[in-house]
Amino acid sequence: MNTLHRTATLVLLGLAFGAAAQPAPPAAPPAAAAQPPASEPAVVNSALNAPLFYQLLLGELNVSAGEPGTGYSLILDAARRQKDPELYRRAVDVALQARSGEAALTAARAWAQEIPNSPEANRFVLQILLALNRVGETGPVLQAILQASPVTERNDTINAIPQTYGRIADKALAATVVREALAPSLKQPFHAAAAWTTVGRMELAQDQLPPALAAAREGHAIDPASPYPALLALELMERGQNDAEAIVRQQLQTGNAATPGDTAVALAYARILVDLQRNSEARAQLEALTARQPDQAEPWLLLASLQAQDNALAPATASLQKYMALARQSGDERTARGLTQAYLLMAQIAEKQNDFPAANAWLDRIENADDIMAAQMRRASLLARQGQLPQARALLRGQPERRPEDVRLKLVAEAQLLRDFKAYQQSYEVYNEAATRFPEDTDLIYDQAMMAEKAGKLADMERLLRQLIALKPDYHHAYNALGYSLAERNMRLPEAKQLIEKAVSLAPGDAYIQDSLGWVEFRMGNNARALSILQAAYGKRPDPEIAAHLGEVLWVQGQREQALKIWREGLLLAADNETLQATLKRLQVKP
Repeated sequence: MNTLHRTATLVLLGLAFGAAAQPAPPAAPPAAAAQPPASEPAVVNSALNAPLFYQLLLGELNVSAGEPGTGYSLILDAARRQKDPELYRRAVDVALQARSGEAALTAARAWAQEIPNSPEANRFVLQILLALNRVGETGPVLQAILQASPVTERNDTINAIPQTYGRIADKALAATVVREALAPSLKQPFHAAAAWTTVGRMELAQDQLPPALAAAREGHAIDPASPYPALLALELMERGQNDAEAIVRQQLQTGNAATPGDTAVALAYARILVDLQRNSEARAQLEALTARQPDQAEPWLLLASLQAQDNALAPATASLQKYMALARQSGDERTARGLTQAYLLMAQIAEKQNDFPAANAWLDRIENADDIMAAQMRRASLLARQGQLPQARALLRGQPERRPEDVRLKLVAEAQLLRDFKAYQQSYEVYNEAATRFPEDTDLIYDQAMMAEKAGKLADMERLLRQLIALKPDYHHAYNALGYSLAERNMRLPEAKQLIEKAVSLAPGDAYIQDSLGWVEFRMGNNARALSILQAAYGKRPDPEIAAHLGEVLWVQGQREQALKIWREGLLLAADNETLQATLKRLQVKP
């Protein structure tokens, strides 16, 4: 209810009950009247007069009576007479509630024309035009919004544009309109980096990766210290545009690490490096970030996870203690979830040190019901490591099922526990139980197929993967897994290659699928092509399994020093990788 509507209602109530029914208050002394208390707000008289009151009352009564068209007309007429933004907003609201987009647009445009400097009016016009799918008309409105926004806030407005246009079906038209509206900002040094970043994001929404990268480069060239093009470059890195990394590195060298934007760049870059399994680089980035900004909590948690992964348990403990101290000070919900991760990591560290009572003590600190299963999985791991695998399984099976998805979560947790302790047959049986309970869950079928291979049930694996392909023809992992399995066993190689090429067509940027393609080429005797594919895959994602395959191709081609180098790198990434260890054993090599 708007201010004038509330006022009308109160006046009506006053008339109905009769103001004279209440005794008049005693007159205030002259001194009090001359000097009102400083804490009382100044009285501002309403512009509401009798004709306006009657018109608004009639309008609201029509709206309440199910005649929004009449009510809208009365309120809009009053808004035009009074030039009141509150009344214009009410007219727009009435039209929207009546699902009359054209009427809402008329009111919003009248508002914007009557009060030209009103950013709120233009935002209403923009949002209504987009809701009506009249994207081509939004350019001048967007320009007006940008021009009206204060210079110090304009970059925030520019950065919000891609989200505003996010639901538009015609992405190409939206990108054209936005770029035209941003034309002045693209030439202004203070706004150019944000503007080019928005242009790039509009291209990214169309999956136009090279133009998006070009836009990021334009913005970065104008302002190398700006975090905006670097954040776009990080998104492009996630989409396989490796050339975008140079923008990120240069921004980190020239930016101001004390600003939130630059912290976001450094932290996001570290996360992507972790995803790419470039853990040593990620750890170096996080160590530099925590040194520059020791009061930022989140980098400490990610650094601790890498340190624990590298078995640097003392530094990991120190990083976690720093994180927990900062997290308890902030008290927001996101940090509370982070504390759960910290407790789990502390329990994992204690487990690695064979301090099982301490590990359980850390798990006891977890209070969030949604995280109890993660804690129980860790408890089950503790029991299994102490030779109590049946008790560990019973612990997971005994967890209450508060939600339907808890059934699936429990079964998957049990199967993963059995897999981790190499009880492959039992893990396969639990995955089978889960897939039977949830027959439409394609991820469960895939996991069951992978465990069938581990359990030596190759016929079951192939049957399950073909079932999965029939259920979901675009499930690229299934094509890749089946093709790789055939190639690994040196069977039906033309079919294996066909399956893997199908996976490549569905996920061309996936380094693991490229690894499978290189491996099947090697099995078919196409060594030169295999080497080229595997080198590209390893360059994209250094991984111990890819290292095993690339090293073997190099070894067979006589490039033994290079093969040894690749294998050593693979061992540093994961010394216990089964494929790498099996390769070295088969070739009788000790790198």
